[in-house]
Amino acid sequence: MKPRVMSLVIFTCAVGLLTSPDTVPLLKAMTSIFFVAIGAGAAGTLNMWYEADLDKLMTRTCLRPIPTGKINRKDALWFGIILSIVSICGLYYFSNFLSASLLFFTIAFYVFVYTIWLKRKTPQNIVIGGASGALPPVIGWTIATNSLTFEPLTFFLIIFYWTPSHFWALSLYKAKDYEKAKIPMLPITNGIEATKKKIFVYSLFMLPIVILPYYIGFSGNLYLVISLFLTLYYNFICYDLFRFKKNRFELKKAKKVFSYSIFYLFLIFVLFLVDKLI
Repeated sequence: MKPRVMSLVIFTCAVGLLTSPDTVPLLKAMTSIFFVAIGAGAAGTLNMWYEADLDKLMTRTCLRPIPTGKINRKDALWFGIILSIVSICGLYYFSNFLSASLLFFTIAFYVFVYTIWLKRKTPQNIVIGGASGALPPVIGWTIATNSLTFEPLTFFLIIFYWTPSHFWALSLYKAKDYEKAKIPMLPITNGIEATKKKIFVYSLFMLPIVILPYYIGFSGNLYLVISLFLTLYYNFICYDLFRFKKNRFELKKAKKVFSYSIFYLFLIFVLFLVDKLI
């Protein structure tokens, strides 16, 4: 079920819920977020069911349950389908139709659009597919408010524009894995230099994106100052990666960008919570 991914989903969904203007009873909040987490696990399970042939070829994924024979592929498929149904129906029962619909869309988009359609066909797979990973905080907001406004869309934009630089940094130092599995990630199709350039460009996109919540009055000065500092440092390390041409430190710098990107996104969402409390 990819529990590390589930933990990120739980966290961003909770931020969306807690920063909304409406108060949600604790039991409803915990139950609803639980079903969103189950939905994330369902998507991860179906992803591993479909990509079992690729997973066994890559060092990063070869120890997953299906390639190692711990889980039968057919059982994984049924498990993923049952989890999907339970999560969507459970969220509808304990929350509302809008939240359940968004969860259904998230699972379907991740499985059918990203995993089955895009991943093996285009280097833009992670750009378009990133939409599914950007929806959990929006779902959290709709759990609380049963409505969609512009505020939660800023959460969506932050994750959506963060995703390419994050995953392309990973693909740089795992390029041999992707090449072996014949997955058309950007370093394989466009080359390392083009990938580093796009990582830097997408990191620059984060500047106006993190300012947007402040501009619309969704966050305050504390969020603005610290998020800008975090983003400028992200720009700096992405530029540092870009300016090194075929250097032996290239892979180390790619790992640094990847590692910091996780820390960066986590802190940005923590800032929303702290700003809300203040």
